[in-house]
Amino acid sequence: MDLEVLKSEVAAGHIDTVIVAFTDHYGRSLGKRFDAEFFIKEGADAGTHSCNYLLTVDMEMEPVKGYEYASWEKGYGDFHVVPDLATLRMAAWTDRTAIVLCDLVHDGQPVTVAPRSILRRQVARASDMGLVAKAASELEFYLYDDSYRDAFDKNYANLAPAGWYIDDYHVLQGARVEPYVRAARIALRDSEVPVENSKGEWGRGQHELNIRYAAVDTMADRHVIMKQAMKEIADSMGISVTFMAKPHSDSAGSSCHIHMSLWDSETNAPVFVGLDDQPSQKFYWFLGGWMKHVNDFMVMYAPTINSYKRYEDGSWAPTRIAWSDDNRTAGFRVVGHGKSLRIECRIPGADANPYLAFAASLASGLDGIENQIDPPDAFRGDVYQAAELPRVPYSLAEALENFENSTIARELLGDEVVNHYSHFYRNEVQAYGTAVTDWERSRYFERI
Repeated sequence: MDLEVLKSEVAAGHIDTVIVAFTDHYGRSLGKRFDAEFFIKEGADAGTHSCNYLLTVDMEMEPVKGYEYASWEKGYGDFHVVPDLATLRMAAWTDRTAIVLCDLVHDGQPVTVAPRSILRRQVARASDMGLVAKAASELEFYLYDDSYRDAFDKNYANLAPAGWYIDDYHVLQGARVEPYVRAARIALRDSEVPVENSKGEWGRGQHELNIRYAAVDTMADRHVIMKQAMKEIADSMGISVTFMAKPHSDSAGSSCHIHMSLWDSETNAPVFVGLDDQPSQKFYWFLGGWMKHVNDFMVMYAPTINSYKRYEDGSWAPTRIAWSDDNRTAGFRVVGHGKSLRIECRIPGADANPYLAFAASLASGLDGIENQIDPPDAFRGDVYQAAELPRVPYSLAEALENFENSTIARELLGDEVVNHYSHFYRNEVQAYGTAVTDWERSRYFERI
């Protein structure tokens, strides 16, 4: 949808509201709802303003002290929310509404620490190298019969999964949640987010919905729209969906497998394909850089305390940094042939902010090309049993230490970004460290 189409839809009475949105560090959609006529007259060009504290808050929207970017001492001013009209589309999951995603700007310059800005810089870096990155994210989720409000009132315990045995590829079990999943597929399709398919996953009530690959920044936008749509659809149907990485200790975690390939920006030829349809040297260098820097950027693949509970041997989640051809035990799985040749990184969880996860992936791979970083030899067999291979971090605290002290993260993202996000993740670690959990009460209340 472009602005002219929006005008005609508004004139016909089909649209009366425009959501103007951006993401915070967690990947949550924030923003405002505009009267559609006002958006056309002023909002599309002028954008709007929002308080810059939104890039310094915790999950409960409490301002966190210690950020250089914004603080009480600096008065918590505004940033400019600038609509990217290339993302304007129908929000087909709700009534008479369009949505547009935005960049954050201050004094005419992109806000350096905004998630979309971070990815845009890596896209520009690829462009300077004559490259276009294309990507897709396979996003898994759990669906429950409980509404979000009921789940909240139950402290998110004893929820009823939408399925009573493992759904993986089951057409019958999948049919039981088809009213919701079909509604999501159709709403996304009608919101210019092309859907390929959906399927049951390896958990009770767990599913996956796959959307068509695109340029990496476009794909990140699609990912954001997808999560927002799916939550709103579930809410409207009196059920709930979660993108937690590990909602249950005895069930499979939910991933966000990232598929990525590179293309020549002038010829649109696949860069990963060499002679005789074999992987090119740049393919191997990109893979080498991506693998080498996993632990430097792990916080951007696994951003929460919960993220790290997904990494269990034999759980379908990768635990070690290795690559292999079509091997689901490896952190990096090479799939496809010819033009479809791509790298699948299985490390990110469903809780990842797509802008940050894609930015980390692209930054690492491009560094591999620039510095000709060769990957290790391909692994054959069960990676879970290969104790000699490097492992992903065991906790957010460990990953944070790697990120904060990483020379390459600072080189590729800049000190301002690393310092800002180190403070963000540190606050998450500290919040968990002071929380009293149900696990503690169950374990210690009577028996200690």
